[in-house]
Amino acid sequence: MQIDLSHKTALVTGATGELGRVIAYTLAQCGADIIIHYHQNEAKAGKLKQQIEELGRKTIAVQADVAELDSVLRMKESVLEAGFSSPDIVVANAVSQYTWTSVLEQDSSDYVDQFNSCVLQAVHLSKVFVPAMIERQTGRIVAINTECAMQNFPTQSAYVAGKRGMDGVYRVLAKEIGEHQITVNQVAPGWTISEKDRLNHTERSESYESTVPLKRRGTDQEIANVVAFLASDLSSFITGAYIPVAGGNVMASI
Repeated sequence: MQIDLSHKTALVTGATGELGRVIAYTLAQCGADIIIHYHQNEAKAGKLKQQIEELGRKTIAVQADVAELDSVLRMKESVLEAGFSSPDIVVANAVSQYTWTSVLEQDSSDYVDQFNSCVLQAVHLSKVFVPAMIERQTGRIVAINTECAMQNFPTQSAYVAGKRGMDGVYRVLAKEIGEHQITVNQVAPGWTISEKDRLNHTERSESYESTVPLKRRGTDQEIANVVAFLASDLSSFITGAYIPVAGGNVMASI
């Protein structure tokens, strides 16, 4: 049994990021054509596009601000004009970076920023791409959440607020569109080893690893593998799930 995404088109937002690149490439390895979304890094989008084309997959790189509905609508228009179908799979991976600090010191604009990049991204992607899934009576939405949403550690407040708000949108969405055989799930990585860590030799963190039952950090590929599973027909009866991929560092309770 293999994950087969042949004849599927997948949109990956934030596809030029450390995790996004691996997710997009992994879905392409499974046979999907890829819509590479980027916000600012056109060069990395171009490099990823070339790598995916070398796999024999059809791909396009499209710029958009996922926090703006009009921008997401323009992204869809660009995709359709390029001869792609509306995506069968939407991976909501884009994230906004900011400086973490205490609630008392965090600038209010950081909470707005995280609301825009987490909650509004979920809303906009749904409004723009779910109608075509409903018409086809099938589809997969996979959102990237975080173990932080369960940990609630000091300095995480803006990030946690955004991701918890996103969680609420996707759980409601799963119930609203489930009758159309569209699944909506979330993958929650722990502190993940990325290509940047490999280049800088910063893969290890004994203090973090000591809290993880598997006693190591997970890899970007391990996260991408779960995304690929949830994007496939193998996960056809899973929806509304928040799935930690964190080595047991957080465990969703019953």
